[in-house]
Amino acid sequence: MTDLWDAQREALGAFIREQRKRANLSLRQLAELTSLSNPYLSQVERGLHQPSVRVLKAISDALNVSAETLMAQAGLIDAIATTGTDAKKDTEASADRDTEDAIRADQRLGDEQKAALIAVYRSMLGSAPAKDSAKDSAKDNAKVSAKDIAKDSAEDT
Repeated sequence: MTDLWDAQREALGAFIREQRKRANLSLRQLAELTSLSNPYLSQVERGLHQPSVRVLKAISDALNVSAETLMAQAGLIDAIATTGTDAKKDTEASADRDTEDAIRADQRLGDEQKAALIAVYRSMLGSAPAKDSAKDSAKDNAKVSAKDIAKDSAEDT
């Protein structure tokens, strides 16, 4: 279990670092925007600390990323989202976690690559319309072009 939490912290830190770089902010600038110390943020980015919800909110505000996205990256929303839901939603959430765990476990990928893949995966799940059947899903997937995916990703950021 400790390895899973370590991987989760590292993925969160890599995600925060990637978002900070996309925002063209230095660590010092992010520290000023969040009223957090530079060394603490550095440790969060390196996966050495699990930030509190308050810290995640401050970081999300500074990076213009939803707090839900950061909390999901931190593994906080999965536990909350599945509480009190029906079995189908539990199964879907479990499948989502399995996919994300597989990405985190892949030794061929770096931390930033893992965080990016998980972010893309989650954005695709969040933007996917409800499907009536697997056949409809296959047809719709065939229509999606790389241009559409890039456009959706740009709108999410």
